[in-house]
Amino acid sequence: MDKTAIVILNWNGVKMLTRFLPNVLDYSRDEAVVYVADNASTDNSLEVLKRHFPEVRLIVLDKNYGFADGYNRALEHIEAEYYVLLNSDVEVSHHWLTPLTEFMDNNPDVAACQPKLLSEGNRDAFEYAGACGGFLDRYGYPFCRGRIFDTVENDNGQYDYESEILWATGACMMVRSADFRQAGGFDARFFAHSEEIDLCWRLRLMGRKIFCVPDSYVYHIGGGTLPKNNPMKTYLNFRNNLTMLYKNLPDEELRSIMRMRALLDYVAAMQALVSGRIGDFKAIINGRRAFKAWLPEYREIRAGIQSKRTVDSVTGIYRHSILWQYYAKGHRKYSDLEDIK
Repeated sequence: MDKTAIVILNWNGVKMLTRFLPNVLDYSRDEAVVYVADNASTDNSLEVLKRHFPEVRLIVLDKNYGFADGYNRALEHIEAEYYVLLNSDVEVSHHWLTPLTEFMDNNPDVAACQPKLLSEGNRDAFEYAGACGGFLDRYGYPFCRGRIFDTVENDNGQYDYESEILWATGACMMVRSADFRQAGGFDARFFAHSEEIDLCWRLRLMGRKIFCVPDSYVYHIGGGTLPKNNPMKTYLNFRNNLTMLYKNLPDEELRSIMRMRALLDYVAAMQALVSGRIGDFKAIINGRRAFKAWLPEYREIRAGIQSKRTVDSVTGIYRHSILWQYYAKGHRKYSDLEDIK
């Protein structure tokens, strides 16, 4: 068994692979085995990989399974103590793996960790997709140290300390293979978006910890698969986020929070409609409909997750509304939030 396997999931990403894979190999070859799992690309990704990167181990999938099940299927073929799930649009830094590996080695109660995620286009700023570690508010809205909604902070070292978080970014996550398997991997039906938050939440319910280790840092482009304002992205975010809440919330909070989320979602849909974003309006409504359609199939899944719960409360869930903090009180930075620990 290898110590560490870096696994890059690719779908028609030959430009990103050509640009960033040499950097990953240069700064990782002595510490990890590098894999590319290809989600049935129709560009010349496989040809380029075979010709120019023969040291990379290839896993070729028979169709595009998306981020969630693509990784599930790829990792079935890899034996390693640690998996590093790395987006193809990430530039790593010198010795980036060492702090992550040492942290995991020294903290066996930690299931997963992430580095500090900086913007490849603006290296003084955090990157939207994970910044310096992720959290949820009580209604399921994600935010990070360094990023709340569209407000992204500059990195001035303000979060340069190890911190326990709720979720590690799927753009660059180190996870113990044993924990990944014990939790059942990603929810394949999510396809993409929120799958890493869901996985980390399930791990937290099982008593495992998630951390950000900012001594390691990488640079991420972000938005490489779907643009930020793409209605399909909106649809997946709403459908998957609602499903994640249903699966992981404790019994005593489930009904009240899901009722409030319904109200908030319809407010968001009306705002999109009034703003002329018809695609987003339809995506929100359709996302809720899709959640309701498969809800009966998730009742048994929820029961299984709740049966594995070993903790009453989970670190990283903010007990206030991030919407209220951000829009009503003007708290745009993580450090500004009330009652934040």
